[in-house]
Amino acid sequence: MTGIYLLEKYFKNLNTRQRQQFSELSELYEFWNRKINVISRKDIGRLYERHVLPSLSVAKAIRFKPGTKVLDVGTGGGFPGIPLAIMFPETDFVLLDSTEKKIRVVSTIAGELELNNVKTIQVRAELYSKKFDFVVSRALTTFPEFVALVKNNFHTKNINELSNGIFYLTGGDIKKEVKSFSTNFRIFNLKDFFEEPFFETKKIIYLPFR
Repeated sequence: MTGIYLLEKYFKNLNTRQRQQFSELSELYEFWNRKINVISRKDIGRLYERHVLPSLSVAKAIRFKPGTKVLDVGTGGGFPGIPLAIMFPETDFVLLDSTEKKIRVVSTIAGELELNNVKTIQVRAELYSKKFDFVVSRALTTFPEFVALVKNNFHTKNINELSNGIFYLTGGDIKKEVKSFSTNFRIFNLKDFFEEPFFETKKIIYLPFR
């Protein structure tokens, strides 16, 4: 099972527009990846399993309410930001990366998909000070380093069921990475959301902002 059929296996309430946008991802990324390598060559044929579905694991942990503002730090090829923006069209996303060519591709793909809720910015994360409800990222650095990087990027007012904070996609043994945060975090195991073997060791670290 691949492509949109893999997504519909786990997200059964996609509307017609969302199905169309998700279906277009494969062709768009294959086209741009031939020009600028924004995704590993070995992964491009498994885009939905290796990139889209992991991004959407955040949607299994939380349903962003309309008006929520989300920052995707180190978005790379647009993950997890682009899939989440399709899933939550009433949530505002800023996709940030320091690499100009990657941001150029992500901006183009967001435009092709008519994602009016996406803004792309080329800047180093430590130089970006705007406030958001949530920050998402995918294994950009060690978790403690990431927390230090974005600790000043949060609104203090909550509008969602979960408190404002970080959703960090990672994998493997993360005990050392979260040890310094005591019990002030939550782990979501992606194997609880998706049955494919790829997700066996994948996780989301959720750290609420205090």
